[in-house]
Amino acid sequence: MIGGFSAAALLAAAAAASAGFALLWAVALVAVVLALFLTWFFRDPERTALASAASLISPADGRVVAVDADLAEGRYLRRRAIRVAIFMSPLDVHVNRIPADGEVIGVHYNPGRFLAAFSDKASLDNEQNGIVMRLSEGREIAFVQIAGFLARRIVCRVMPGDRCRRGERMGMIKLGSRVDVWVPPPFRTTVRVGDRVRAGETVLGILE
Repeated sequence: MIGGFSAAALLAAAAAASAGFALLWAVALVAVVLALFLTWFFRDPERTALASAASLISPADGRVVAVDADLAEGRYLRRRAIRVAIFMSPLDVHVNRIPADGEVIGVHYNPGRFLAAFSDKASLDNEQNGIVMRLSEGREIAFVQIAGFLARRIVCRVMPGDRCRRGERMGMIKLGSRVDVWVPPPFRTTVRVGDRVRAGETVLGILE
């Protein structure tokens, strides 16, 4: 009888050890998968801006969700301008880049809500960081980092007085977001709604 209990105890101990080992492997596997995902999510590939100096390149990877020819921009430029809006899904590269050569003359952070970034209301209501630049040709433009439903942190590494080159890294938005680009006319857009764009490479339009 005692031998039976001893055998049962050994079997139970072995089962517990096996279960613990399996749990350890499961935890390790989850940790490895999470580390690989974070490494992939925060990837930062090299990009080369090959277009002409008169072109404005995309500050973000993603899909164009709006191209508006004449809107009142009342927060950063305070004038009518052309807007190109780019939605960045959680699968896109989230590093943002400078769209044109020039000087940063303003950085404006505005707290707000966290609506879905592809919603048009996100441009008005969501947490955002607006960067105003004076281009080499004298025109002022703005591009706005907008937080999304998942994105809860905007990173901006430029400040007023910085002279920047197009294609340079300037920050990022984490976990799905949006960037709106505002350009006063004359500006001829070369993208349309639904187009995929790449930060630092895709031409959004021509400064005329």
